[in-house]
Amino acid sequence: MVFCVAFQPKHNFFDEYGFPHPLPADELVAIGGALTPRRIEAAYRRGIFPWPHEDCPLLWFSPDPRFVIPLHEFHVPKSLRRVHRKKTFRFTVDHCFSDVIRACQSAPRPDQDGTWITPEIIETYSQLHQKGIVHSVETWQDDKLVGGLYGVRVGNVFSGESMFTKISNAGKCAMIHLAEWLHAQQAEVIDCQMETPLMQQFGGRFIPRQTFLQYLPKPS
Repeated sequence: MVFCVAFQPKHNFFDEYGFPHPLPADELVAIGGALTPRRIEAAYRRGIFPWPHEDCPLLWFSPDPRFVIPLHEFHVPKSLRRVHRKKTFRFTVDHCFSDVIRACQSAPRPDQDGTWITPEIIETYSQLHQKGIVHSVETWQDDKLVGGLYGVRVGNVFSGESMFTKISNAGKCAMIHLAEWLHAQQAEVIDCQMETPLMQQFGGRFIPRQTFLQYLPKPS
């Protein structure tokens, strides 16, 4: 792919914690390295996330500016608020992570070629789920899993990774439940990573990368 040769990153991995500090870096901050649970956790603590691309070494990004939803600004559109209040759906957290991430993997995405949720991503994020770092939200209707999402929780930041929906509004209502759950845990920010129209509806906006990094705990 042209993508992997068009960029000339200034940094490569030297060891498991060899990330550059993202502030002086481009959005593509590093290239290469294996997907291990410890490396993934170290990356998120630095405001960096992996984005696998076919036929490329593993790429690691830290966008500037960063698209986020401050939880105190979370907005539920009026029409969706009515759907949520009808209590058509039931919600759980961390009830069936494996089903959620695999449903996200197979979800149709007309604007994308394939999926970044590789078997290696599933294995690594499943291990982080067992450690309590990765979480899932499930939407149920008549005891059937009809929607959900998953993401990474580091300190006061939840980085959303992917969402799926099998019936209208099931994924969107999972997002509302996520915000309520995070608010109860005194989290501050949902990191959307990239701008999307759906996240705009929920109040997403850009903030400088330097501001985003201040929400994260100090790297261990």
